[in-house]
Amino acid sequence: MKKNDFLFALFMLAIFLPFVFIPDLYAWYKSFNAEHALIMAFIKFGILSTAGEMLGLRIKTGNYNEPGFGILPRALVWGFLGIGISMAMTIFSTGTPAFLAGLGVNITSADFLIRLLVAFSISVAMNCIFAPVFMTFHKITDMHILSTGGTIKGFFSKAINMAQSFKNVNWDVQWGFVFKKTIPFFWFPAHTITFMLPGEYRILFAALLGVALGVILAIAAVKGRK
Repeated sequence: MKKNDFLFALFMLAIFLPFVFIPDLYAWYKSFNAEHALIMAFIKFGILSTAGEMLGLRIKTGNYNEPGFGILPRALVWGFLGIGISMAMTIFSTGTPAFLAGLGVNITSADFLIRLLVAFSISVAMNCIFAPVFMTFHKITDMHILSTGGTIKGFFSKAINMAQSFKNVNWDVQWGFVFKKTIPFFWFPAHTITFMLPGEYRILFAALLGVALGVILAIAAVKGRK
């Protein structure tokens, strides 16, 4: 293990361990998260998903950072994407069960298979409708960060040319890897587990999945540049 690996691991432990060993801190987190869910979503995804992208870069290049990578603008983007994810989870976890109820499914049943069906349906709906748009937008912001030098000033120096950005996306990777492989084989089951959990734990688990998402999209981004 290199020094940077040790520091990265120490950073991640410093984030999580206090909530494990300090009950009052965890109680504050639950209370603040319930009252300010979107603020917490911004913070959690801004930190954890950016860390996931750094880990993905480490896997591919051996470094957690490199010129133009843009840790700060990535964290900013992830923060706002985290708000979008939180909103999507609320919308789909409310709307999908209502849809199933309209089909005659007893969504209030405590039966494990019914709960599994509801959670799986929410996951499929969210990942088929929301995820492709979300992942494509993230890819475009990633390209913008790289093209503007990886700085906050550069990020805001010019508007994103959406039309040109869509043309520049490597759709062989975006469709062939990100959509066709990660969505059905990772995100369907991962978010099924998410929606099987009690509501107060879903955002925290989603934030942990944000690390995995950062790794997956970072690897896809590096793969697409080759």
